[in-house]
Amino acid sequence: MATKLLSLTCIRKERFSERYPLVRKHLTRSRDGGGSSSETAAFEIDDAISRAVFQVLGMTCSACAGSVEKAIKRLPGIHEAVIDALNNRAQILFYPKSVDVETIRETIEDAGFEASLIENEANERSKQVCRIRINGMTCTSCSSTIERVLQSVNGVQRAHVALAIEEAEIHYDPRLLSYDRLLEEIENAGFEAVLISTGEDVSKIDLKIDGEFTDESMEIIERSLEALPGVQSVEISHGTDKISVLYKPDVTGPRNFIQVIESTVFGHSGHIKATIFSEGGVGRESQKQGEIKQYYKSFLWSLVFTVPVFLTAMVFMYIPGIKDLLMFKVINMLTIGEIIRCVLATPVQFIIGWRFYTGSYKAIRRGSANMDVLIALGTNAAYFYSLYTVLRAATSPDFKGVDFFETSAMLISFIILGKYLEVMAKGKTSQAIAKLMNLAPDTAILLTLDKEGNVTGEEEIDGRLIQKNDVIKIVPGAKVASDGYVIWGQSHVNESMITGEARPVAKRKGDTVIGGTLNENGVLHVKVTRVGSESALAQIVRLVESAQLAKAPVQKLADRISKFFVPLVIFLSFSTWLAWFLAGKLHWYPESWIPSSMDSFELALQFGISVMVIACPCALGLATPTAVMVGTGVGASQGVLIKGGQALERAHKVNCIVFDKTGTLTMGKPVVVKTKLLKNMVLREFYELVAATEVNSEHPLAKAIVEYAKKFRDDEENPAWPEARDFVSITGKGVKATVRGTEIMVGNKNLMNDHKVFIPVDAEELLADSEDMAQTGILVSINSELIGVLSVSDPLKPSAREAISILKSMNIKSIMVTGDNWGTANSIAREVGIDSVIAEAKPEQKAEKVKELQAAGHVVAMVGDGINDSPALVAADVGMAIGAGTDIAIEAADIVLMKSNLEDVITAIDLSRKTFSRIRLNYVWALGYNLMGIPIAAGVLFPATRFRLPPWIAGAAMAASSVSVVCCSLLLKNYKRPKKLDHLEIREIQVERV
Repeated sequence: MATKLLSLTCIRKERFSERYPLVRKHLTRSRDGGGSSSETAAFEIDDAISRAVFQVLGMTCSACAGSVEKAIKRLPGIHEAVIDALNNRAQILFYPKSVDVETIRETIEDAGFEASLIENEANERSKQVCRIRINGMTCTSCSSTIERVLQSVNGVQRAHVALAIEEAEIHYDPRLLSYDRLLEEIENAGFEAVLISTGEDVSKIDLKIDGEFTDESMEIIERSLEALPGVQSVEISHGTDKISVLYKPDVTGPRNFIQVIESTVFGHSGHIKATIFSEGGVGRESQKQGEIKQYYKSFLWSLVFTVPVFLTAMVFMYIPGIKDLLMFKVINMLTIGEIIRCVLATPVQFIIGWRFYTGSYKAIRRGSANMDVLIALGTNAAYFYSLYTVLRAATSPDFKGVDFFETSAMLISFIILGKYLEVMAKGKTSQAIAKLMNLAPDTAILLTLDKEGNVTGEEEIDGRLIQKNDVIKIVPGAKVASDGYVIWGQSHVNESMITGEARPVAKRKGDTVIGGTLNENGVLHVKVTRVGSESALAQIVRLVESAQLAKAPVQKLADRISKFFVPLVIFLSFSTWLAWFLAGKLHWYPESWIPSSMDSFELALQFGISVMVIACPCALGLATPTAVMVGTGVGASQGVLIKGGQALERAHKVNCIVFDKTGTLTMGKPVVVKTKLLKNMVLREFYELVAATEVNSEHPLAKAIVEYAKKFRDDEENPAWPEARDFVSITGKGVKATVRGTEIMVGNKNLMNDHKVFIPVDAEELLADSEDMAQTGILVSINSELIGVLSVSDPLKPSAREAISILKSMNIKSIMVTGDNWGTANSIAREVGIDSVIAEAKPEQKAEKVKELQAAGHVVAMVGDGINDSPALVAADVGMAIGAGTDIAIEAADIVLMKSNLEDVITAIDLSRKTFSRIRLNYVWALGYNLMGIPIAAGVLFPATRFRLPPWIAGAAMAASSVSVVCCSLLLKNYKRPKKLDHLEIREIQVERV
């Protein structure tokens, strides 16, 4: 059976748990205290094994989990079954040739539990992600329908449809279907679908061809581009000057394509020039602006026809002279006023309002009902009854009736106005992404270097033409064009637009820079390391987009209501009309209640239409996604990346936070502060042996020791240490290796005790002194004899103590879990004000502690660096990665804290609470509006007060409800951090300056 080996430099929450679940670990992960080990782990993955994750309801204890596990393992083809009773999950690894997902689910249910499939993935190659823009959605009923349609397609693994941003993210198996099929299914459901992107590991660029070219020359270009390494596909739009190239940015880039195009065709059919293709109107922002203009234009045209209808029906009838003219009978009882209203209302109903006919037709065709159905029914009832009165008046000498042309025309006008305001407001909710995407500069200065690295020339190029390994020049006041590292120069870079960090960051040779940040002073030469979809800016944009696509669990309430909402409103509307009509015919109310211009049928019809148009599911569907969009956008601007509504919803409930020590509560940059040798030895030789051993590790303490050892080798920037053989890492204890024929061990007391190394009293006292000063004591032995004690200090972050104090005031319990020794851990905990400490904990023990807290009823957030703490980050209700800006942190956590500041933990929780309270307020407004509006529209107040809600006012109120919900969400844009944090940050800046 085919297998493959992967070398992972970290454990990533999504890529590890979702893509590579079946593993046999060959090397240990890096430990968390007194020494270090390699973080590289090798995993063996069986390509033929599939993975399925089920939600299993009804498990109450480990015995339940055991019975489920036994039942599953009796099936043929089961490789492994892991049952998590705490989280009600079951992860099954199986051979699809022997057993299928449905059989596994039935087996779980036969064991007495309820099971539903969450995920089903064969392996990494069976998963593709595409994003599609969907036009034509009006309410949550539409988005739910599209999700059901997509999820019913064979090969679709997950489908998320976001009403607020009108996009869908679909995970599917490319072996079973293509994205063309997905587009077709959406269009068959009655919506317009436009592909935005597909795939995760490739980039796409459109090139424009200028000059004289023939079909033959274009074929040559196509073949030449396809032959380039890294090019996935080439698509030429025949009859146009556009070429689309799908490629791997690691291998090639757009400048190579332009060079190939221009050199291939030169001399064959004349000179041809290739440039980046700029196509207006294809982006989300352009599409949104086009939609706004379309609604604005429709509203203006509707006003042209509706205002005269309103005036002739409501105003001119009370002006002598004009009234007589309008009441002049043309044929029998048909008046000039009725003819004018009929003529003017007809284009509003059938031309401007045609969108509601097409929308309702598509909805009914797919077996659902949406807002368009309500509007079409309400306006048709008013218009065709009015048309009936016109025909009766024209054919009868004594017919008396009232037309409702102003009702249908004004209804459509107000609803289009409401949609216009709603689309404008919704556009503002996604401004965070637009601002992020605009951070990348339009141009860049490309440097040409000789073999010695000297600059021989420079050229200004389009920023989209930058390729990996280019060297670019960043002048003062210019934006950094792409991610990379400084190879020459010094400056300060303002990274607030990416990380939210207000303080400029010093940059010198070797430091990394982020594309989109602002160079304040000094000239920098930067070597590009990441371009296109790999860049930090692109990852952040993707993260925010995914967050806005993801549904919060509370959204399920709106989805459930939407299934029954429109049919219920239609039933209530018909019941209202019937009740008032029968009441009038049976004389259950006095005739004096009926307005002089109406009869009982027309009064009943007005009540029925008002009920139909006042109830709108739009506000309900927008309540959650708009708040999530604004909340995640505000978080991104504050340097807090929240991965969707689910993370927001969990974060607002957090009442217990587990902190890692190194790099979280401390600066994460330990330094050796003291060395004590117990035997006569030259310190330079001592550190040469220790550094040779520790250089194999990636642990922060090991790096600190190696960095300190370099001070004894001043003549070399990167000294070559002696070769270390038989290197072994012992998780949570230390490392050992053989250097120059001697056995070197570097680690804590447990390591020495395990290898029976005697620790003298002097060494014990030195360790105790280090722990009292919140330092980590590290022991070094040579050939099983203790030679020296190192004291390593990792200073606390200036904000740590006050951040913990603020969390206490928010009734949030703080716990510290670390792999360091108890003495150092207790000293750090006392200094920051944490009462509960778990020390000498391995990575898996941190996760166990998180689960214990969850079992005790706590909603737990884990704050760590996203590498060693990944098991705990996965286990926690909310994982927060501190020290972000790296792929590891972005993939491992639910919330990413870009600035690495502890106060952002508070910001994340406070923002989630504010956002969720806004969601609640939106639901109260949307549901309360309908609960109050429908009875009033049905005439509940009419018997006592004679107050009735005309249909056109009901339509205006319906449109206003959606706008009000969106505007309520937009108020989140005014979010301000707790004032305590502003004072804390000012104090932190002052401390750093000192």
